Amino acid sequence: MADLYIKRGHNIQIAGTPVKEVVKAKTPSSVAILPTDFRGVKPKLLVKEGDTVKIGSPLFHCKSNPSITWPSPGGGTVKSIQYGPRRVIEKIEIELSDSEESESYPSFRFNEISGLNRVEILDALQKGNLFPFIRQRPFNKVADPNTTPRDIFISGWNTAPLSVDLDLALRRRLSPFQAGINALQKLTDGDVHLSYNENSVSDTLLEVEHVKKHSLQGPHPAGNVGIQIHHVAPLGLTDLVWTVNAQDVVRIGNFLLTGKLDTTLFATVGGPSVTSPTHVKTRMGVQMSTLTEERLSEGNHRIISGDVLTGKTTDQNGFLGFYHSTVSVLPEGGDREFMGMLRPGSSKTRYSLTNAFLGFAKDKFNFTTLNNGSERYMVPINAWEDVLPMDILPNALYRAILAQDIEEMEQLGIMECDEEDFALCSFACPSKIDVGGTIRDGLDLMEKEG
Repeated sequence: MADLYIKRGHNIQIAGTPVKEVVKAKTPSSVAILPTDFRGVKPKLLVKEGDTVKIGSPLFHCKSNPSITWPSPGGGTVKSIQYGPRRVIEKIEIELSDSEESESYPSFRFNEISGLNRVEILDALQKGNLFPFIRQRPFNKVADPNTTPRDIFISGWNTAPLSVDLDLALRRRLSPFQAGINALQKLTDGDVHLSYNENSVSDTLLEVEHVKKHSLQGPHPAGNVGIQIHHVAPLGLTDLVWTVNAQDVVRIGNFLLTGKLDTTLFATVGGPSVTSPTHVKTRMGVQMSTLTEERLSEGNHRIISGDVLTGKTTDQNGFLGFYHSTVSVLPEGGDREFMGMLRPGSSKTRYSLTNAFLGFAKDKFNFTTLNNGSERYMVPINAWEDVLPMDILPNALYRAILAQDIEEMEQLGIMECDEEDFALCSFACPSKIDVGGTIRDGLDLMEKEG
């Protein structure tokens, strides 16, 4: 029986679920890192166009904290540096060489890692440019190595639509995963928490040691690390915790064991527009065309880096986000169906969490990008509360954020929140309110005022 059963939430029945097998992706010609993926970071370039870089070479650092540097996801030539409005760096693209080279840093034997102290682990990760793989709550931004987290949380279960099955991604990777856990243990005075689905069959998740394990069951967003923190060890107003993606724990472990950055990434390509949705073995920062080529049906599609609830729109020439391991593709919506909610018949073109239309149930739904309406007055029918498994009043918190009432926001639990945990509220909202976006506005305000 699961240690924790999440009751509230919803698993979106979207068509194009990736099959549970892994295929090898095509070799890309270039990879990229997108500095806009990192909240609150003002990058200062360490390279220029035409420079030769290796896998793991530092590309830029944060102006406010130069000790945090970002690694190159490939070896070759800096092909382009793209700037946006106000000279904001949006993309650093690396054209891969035929014989990629990697930066080499000091490595350790497996048994040596447990004997390292916190300063030595921090020094290794910072010199190897790996600290961006660690994020902190509140605010869900890159962690500050000058702070000590209360705990570190790792989610070993993805529940977001079309996301990677970590049982597949972590298969036969126990040794580097354990090495990563042993290192992370040195970075906190508290515990390293690992959560996973009670039906997991992964040897990596089930056999790893030196962590506090929590088995889970329930609908999305049960797999979100923010939901797990809320139920396992909630954040106080002054608490700070770090989070690491499960695949990045392997990356950290591999780095310490080999002295080189492992760019391997298990990703998914799925959605109603994908003809052969599947898991793929690829690499960080890969171009979308490498993953979607020959996999899309005919028509006009929207390609999303990440899942359909929290991802970012891109195109075939775009690149996978730094923290993303899902490519979601949906057909662009056409005209809205007249009085569609009242028309009986098949639910092929309708989906509802509240049975608000006349239709018949369907296992998988061919979603499009159509909103079926625009933002309107709030309708207090508990639509948000029914899909948010947190002891937080989302309606009251939303109003406090709009009023910019800092004290009220604190009392209502804003510091425990992140927009990804409220993404289902936006999806379920009958008023078409971007609840997650408002939560982010509130967090930005709290950080600015703090």
